[in-house]
Amino acid sequence: MEIVIVPDPDAGARLVADAIAELARRRPELVLGLATGSSPEPVYDRLAALHRQGELSLARASAFALDEYVGLPAGHPASYRQVLLQQVVDRLDLPPEALAVPDGGAADIPAACADYEERIAGCGGVDLQLLGIGTDGHIGFNEPGSSLGSRTRLKTLTDATRADNARFFDGQVDRVPRHVLTQGIGTISGARHLVLLAWGEGKAEAVARGVEGPVTAMVPASMLQLHPHATVVVDEAAAARLSLADYYRAAWADKPSWQGL
Repeated sequence: MEIVIVPDPDAGARLVADAIAELARRRPELVLGLATGSSPEPVYDRLAALHRQGELSLARASAFALDEYVGLPAGHPASYRQVLLQQVVDRLDLPPEALAVPDGGAADIPAACADYEERIAGCGGVDLQLLGIGTDGHIGFNEPGSSLGSRTRLKTLTDATRADNARFFDGQVDRVPRHVLTQGIGTISGARHLVLLAWGEGKAEAVARGVEGPVTAMVPASMLQLHPHATVVVDEAAAARLSLADYYRAAWADKPSWQGL
């Protein structure tokens, strides 16, 4: 696992988006894993800028969303399909049909989850998966206590997560769905490269527990410690509680350029 400490979210977004653009040049049929929330937004902004400049094409790529709410009507502005259409598809040349999202409106939820797993496998797996981290250490919607071997499934959100997400529902917690479909930790682990993004002091404790604490289901993000190619990109504020921050800075500064991200 590599920890990269950047001055601010813009610097982190540039680093990650440029790495995605380079990957797309080498592998035009790449498979991206897309996260939602505030953490990946600057990355999507940078990807859109690269596309406008003619430096990025995702025309032959495909993408899988991490999760989706259960029960929101089609086209709801807070649904993750709509969010990703607006933040990624509408600003890039990724074909709309190339974006897959768990079906939160399915009549048969277990079958929809199994189908999602099959679709990921059918594409050969995810090349690069973007991740955020919740203040309790969750990734995707895998709340604390989630099995480290879990697959795409239905999850019940904690009150804390619903409160965090109320900002996307006009601040009204009672409008945030209680259930979601999410890729499991085992599913996420199958991606060839995991890139976790975290900005601000509000994420500092979760980052420290995920990066330097024990590997435990109580901190789902700690699974990154077991992955062969995991990168954690944090700003100075989110890195504030890392005990080995100076080492991480030195290792990044001395990293051979040929290794890339």
